[in-house]
Amino acid sequence: MGLNLFDVAVIGIYLAGVTLFGQHFRKRQNSLKGYFLAGRTIPWWAIALSIAVAETSTLTIISVPGMAYDSNFGFLQLVIGYLVGRVVICVLLIPHYLRGDLVTAYQLIERRFGNKLRTLTAGLFLIMRAAAEGVRVLAMAIVVGIALTGLLSGYNALARDVIAIALVTVLTLLYSLKGGMEAVIWTDVVQLCIYLAGTIVGLFTILHLVQCDWHTVSGIAMAAGKFRVFDFSLDFHVTYTFWSGVIGGTFLTTATHGTDQLFVQRLLSSKNARQAQKALLGSGVIILFQFALFLFIGSLLYVFYKLNPPQVAFTRSDTIFPIFIVTRMPHGFSGLLIAAILASAMAQLGGALYSLSSTTIVDFYSRIKPHATEQRKIFWSRAVTVGWAAILFVLAIAARGGGRVLEVGLSITSVAYGSLLGVFLLGVITHRASEKGAMVGMICGLMLNLYLWRFTRIPFTWYVVLGSIATFAIGYCASFFLRRTATSEIATLINE
Repeated sequence: MGLNLFDVAVIGIYLAGVTLFGQHFRKRQNSLKGYFLAGRTIPWWAIALSIAVAETSTLTIISVPGMAYDSNFGFLQLVIGYLVGRVVICVLLIPHYLRGDLVTAYQLIERRFGNKLRTLTAGLFLIMRAAAEGVRVLAMAIVVGIALTGLLSGYNALARDVIAIALVTVLTLLYSLKGGMEAVIWTDVVQLCIYLAGTIVGLFTILHLVQCDWHTVSGIAMAAGKFRVFDFSLDFHVTYTFWSGVIGGTFLTTATHGTDQLFVQRLLSSKNARQAQKALLGSGVIILFQFALFLFIGSLLYVFYKLNPPQVAFTRSDTIFPIFIVTRMPHGFSGLLIAAILASAMAQLGGALYSLSSTTIVDFYSRIKPHATEQRKIFWSRAVTVGWAAILFVLAIAARGGGRVLEVGLSITSVAYGSLLGVFLLGVITHRASEKGAMVGMICGLMLNLYLWRFTRIPFTWYVVLGSIATFAIGYCASFFLRRTATSEIATLINE
């Protein structure tokens, strides 16, 4: 069936509306806190929805249904860990973040250890977030390419991706550059409501098109093992088991939401620590519902295409849900759902650009130019945001040809998250860890995860666990050894 002009018009009107809504928040920003933290005036429920959007993105919407189509509900084991990780962050990290006058997560590292480690952690975040965000932008291009197949039929695959990425990037910059973090959070709220409503419409559309009663549908899905959630096997090389999900998911979320500026920036926009904790825990409820919804859609898509085989076999599972939207959903609804998916991508991209920009300005530029005025810093913040948008554009093109985009993105981020989390835990749990010792531990943890990623079959769900434990243990031991060495040298000098 494909999208018609009405669908394309719906997409255009929706994207224009979102952009204009973001423009509503254009105002003169007088400080970095006002620009990057929305003046800490955002209510907790809005931050909760914004966190859910940042965690969801296009990767979730197109990849998770594909995962259920290929396998089962095993991904929910990881989501259980996501919930546990939020509790850990509420207890260990949020009180430290909201106690001081912080704009980025890495200022906490400087307060505990020093400038060198702050530079190292902030630099690692920039590299990791940019690489992962390039994959997310690629996911955006997949949706746009499918949605606009007719309009872009005269272009090859590379050209279609370039046009799609450029379109959404420019629209994101239009509403986010001037409105600051306030525009990002409130557009997140609107977009979450729209894409969840659209996804539920998609769910009922699949049920209607299957043309079978629920007993038949569930029987086919259950016979294929689509509703299976738990796998208690002890095989270390299986990606989604109960153990890798709960343990790995806990460590992964503690790292992402506790050390990644993309999420910490939203928490820092809260009025106080209690509001931040409510926002983080509330986002966990939303995330559990979302992942269950997207997995359920994937299982229904399996049943639908089992009964109605596609004329051309799917080449990658990431394309299954977008193709269904374009070819099977009623006109108008298909356009709205595609627009909502694109809008969620814009929301995620806007938040990522602000986290990259805030870290660049606060953790690097402000230290190089300590006497720069607030207006000057805001000017460079906007310029840096445009610069990061260009970098993500290039990285997205380079990421073409990978595997399932969700797992590729999680693998890239997990490599760096292990060492980042290990350093933060050294800072908030121990008092004896030193800056030099923590740096040694961080480098060792990063090297370990790089080795696991490139040269072993160990799944990404274990990267953060192993990397953070290695960073913490080696960092603590190195601090003790370096302190004893320094003490011995001082004692030798005194005796001489």
